[in-house]
Amino acid sequence: METNGKVGLFGAAGAAGQIIAAALSAAGRDYRVVGRSRQPLEAAFGQDPHAEIVTWNPDDPASIQAAAADLQTVIYLVGVPYDRFAEHPPLMERTLAGVTAAGVERFILIGTVYPYGRARSNPIREDHPREPHTFKGQMRLAQEKLVLAAHGRNGLSTLVLRLPDFYGPGIERSLVNGVFEGAANGTRAQMIGPVDVPHEFIYLPDAGPVVEKLTRTPEAYGRWWHLAGAGTITQREMARQAYALAGQKPKLMIAGKTMLRVLGLFNPLMRELVEMNYLMTEPVVMDDTALTGLIGPIAKTSYEEGIRLTFEAARKAASAKAAAGGGGAAKAA
Repeated sequence: METNGKVGLFGAAGAAGQIIAAALSAAGRDYRVVGRSRQPLEAAFGQDPHAEIVTWNPDDPASIQAAAADLQTVIYLVGVPYDRFAEHPPLMERTLAGVTAAGVERFILIGTVYPYGRARSNPIREDHPREPHTFKGQMRLAQEKLVLAAHGRNGLSTLVLRLPDFYGPGIERSLVNGVFEGAANGTRAQMIGPVDVPHEFIYLPDAGPVVEKLTRTPEAYGRWWHLAGAGTITQREMARQAYALAGQKPKLMIAGKTMLRVLGLFNPLMRELVEMNYLMTEPVVMDDTALTGLIGPIAKTSYEEGIRLTFEAARKAASAKAAAGGGGAAKAA
């Protein structure tokens, strides 16, 4: 029987870290959350007796090694600003050196579809070529090549788990977060178009139990896997359902590639979105038959249910904000 060794979440303060931590906690497992700043970690995990809070400086090899001490598994969720993707490979190189020096046995990178580039046909399996035509895809590919090359070295086993775009309650960095905030506040939702192309999203809480299971599935290591969403849906249909829950028709402001270019003159983040806009016009849809073959059936929340839960969380947040700030939530973002 596989032992449940301690897991560390590096870059834990974001949405994925909180969701994976919740799955570890639900399984009765102790875990360590690692981040640059203590305050957001305390806010997110301070109430969980299973959580140990550690801060690190990912630029300092000794700090990385200390953060990984006594861990069996490291789950890597470290983000960098969208306009600083060149930092991904050197940061991963330092992290792998630190966790290896600390004697970590397993390393999981939560990855993206960026390294594939354009899909040759959908849905794609893991044997699809990795030929990124974007800078961000090239940096993510370099990052995951480092992870996979470290497999079998100094007692370390590694894997990459690819997720599609995600959504869920309170997940501000979701592509479609504006839809739920707009519906909850009765305001216009800002969206990145085109919005009528079928797109794959994962309801992010569904990923938590899968990652927890992979930490104790030794035969999963040495390769990459796909975790797909519950089929595809258009952004417009998501908006229709979310606004319908609020008893309204959708109010959308859609920025396509041309608009992103214009906005990018003033906003570096918008400028960075231009090169990845191909994923809106030619989405990559993943097939996760291989993963279900390994770990068994994966529970997936339907879009209808996921949209309802995400909308309800947004409505609750809007009500709390209105109560605290005298109606400030009704202002357009």
